[in-house]
Amino acid sequence: MSALSDKPVFLYDTTLRDGTQGEGFQLSLLDKLRIAERLDAFGIDYIEGGWPGSNPKDVEFFQQAKSLKLKHAKLAAFGSTRRADTPVEQDPQVKLLLDAETPVVTIFGKSWELQVTEILRTTPEENRAMIRDTVAYLKQHGREVVYDAEHFFDGYKDSPGHALGSLQAAAEGGADCLVLCDTNGGTLPEEVMEICGIVRARIPNVPVGIHTHNDCELGVANAIAAVKGGAVQVQGTINGYGERTGNCNLTSVIPILQLKMDLTVVPDLTKLRELSYFVDDVSNNPHFARAAFVGRTAFAHKGGMHVNAVQKLARSYEHIEPKAVGNEQNILVSELSGQSNILIKAEQLGIPLDKGSAEAKTVLQKVKELENEGYAFEAAGGSLELLIRRELGRYEKPFELKEYHTSFRQYRDGHEPVCEATVKLYVGETGKYTVAEGHGVVNALDKALREALEPFYPEISGVSLVDYKVRIIDSHDATAAKTRVLIVSTDGEENWGTVGVSENIIEASWIALVDGIDLFLQRRRGI
Repeated sequence: MSALSDKPVFLYDTTLRDGTQGEGFQLSLLDKLRIAERLDAFGIDYIEGGWPGSNPKDVEFFQQAKSLKLKHAKLAAFGSTRRADTPVEQDPQVKLLLDAETPVVTIFGKSWELQVTEILRTTPEENRAMIRDTVAYLKQHGREVVYDAEHFFDGYKDSPGHALGSLQAAAEGGADCLVLCDTNGGTLPEEVMEICGIVRARIPNVPVGIHTHNDCELGVANAIAAVKGGAVQVQGTINGYGERTGNCNLTSVIPILQLKMDLTVVPDLTKLRELSYFVDDVSNNPHFARAAFVGRTAFAHKGGMHVNAVQKLARSYEHIEPKAVGNEQNILVSELSGQSNILIKAEQLGIPLDKGSAEAKTVLQKVKELENEGYAFEAAGGSLELLIRRELGRYEKPFELKEYHTSFRQYRDGHEPVCEATVKLYVGETGKYTVAEGHGVVNALDKALREALEPFYPEISGVSLVDYKVRIIDSHDATAAKTRVLIVSTDGEENWGTVGVSENIIEASWIALVDGIDLFLQRRRGI
């Protein structure tokens, strides 16, 4: 009886191996261990930890992983079949797979005759023996064996007999699962479903899995097609990381299987977005805002008519409930907004605002005017909140700026450059004048502002900047063009974005900086 027997579809994650082959996706040993624990907690069935024969980090990972207390997932080591004309018990790479001491070993072999004759430079008969011998040897040592048929779909389309023969060899060796790999990512969904069905009919006693790449933007679609064709294991990576354009994205496949196809694959789907962001954060990669299901804009609504409809009936423009995957509805405010956008934002702030009221019209008109000047409130909810507070009389100015000054001095005698900023402001009747140096003009301004305010508002020491972006608006105006600065601030628990626009980049930065501190103080004071 195969190990794959008690679920409709098993999830096999290869983020720690295939994912790290993607450009810009790198993990330390500790990163890999942390992600493995999180994948297990989420409910992934198989975690492919790496190739113990490829690098010292993966060898060390499997040593360290022995101490992981995985509650659900099985850890898999990845490698290849024995070499041509080499007895399996003498192949050092196969020995390393056993030395990893994982309950599961996944090996890949060649199912495309072109690869056998031109890359391995061996015969189809020897290739089948390599597959059969390696699987059988690993089974003799008590391992669950997953066989990845590399380039299977290309191989099948070139020579069905050879491709199916490679699978038959793995089945004869005792493989627990035969995984059909669209290694080049060029197969279409209807081909995947049809070929999966043929394999299931030809080798009915061994479960089939699917491993797809995203070169045609079909990695997820092909995985779903394979499931419809009888596959019971889906391989992929969190957020679709992987070689070239990436692998099948598990953060898309999982909710499709569970919510669209009624196949329960994880116990708590509401943790999906959290897992997605965790892997991005650990690998030091930016979150993809437009990612299906888990992205920041996955349930974002901007147009006034859409927002009006969503306010009445969310599913009129949302294919699932956002909370089902741990996400949330996001109402954007921009020049395309209607009153509904403003009303919802005000409601989120706890400010009652009636549709058609003079206040709602005033706020909406102000937003449109500012967006016409170059402001963008979609990513600057903090500045929008301040605008609403000010227009509705729910704002108390925490300080009064009198002046600020910045300078940059470059020396020719080898002395380090100096960036300096001065700030003069009043809190009530008390004036404060500060001078600070920084690594840049904006950093110096930020330091000077904080030094001036902290004696009055010590809590702002807990606020820090986490992002700073500059965009030139109307670039045809060259150096006289307007500049938009977006800043994201955090207090360790919550993030908020603020925006500033000016022909002067320093002034734009100052506006965004001040708004970030100002909003924090408004919220702290319960205004």
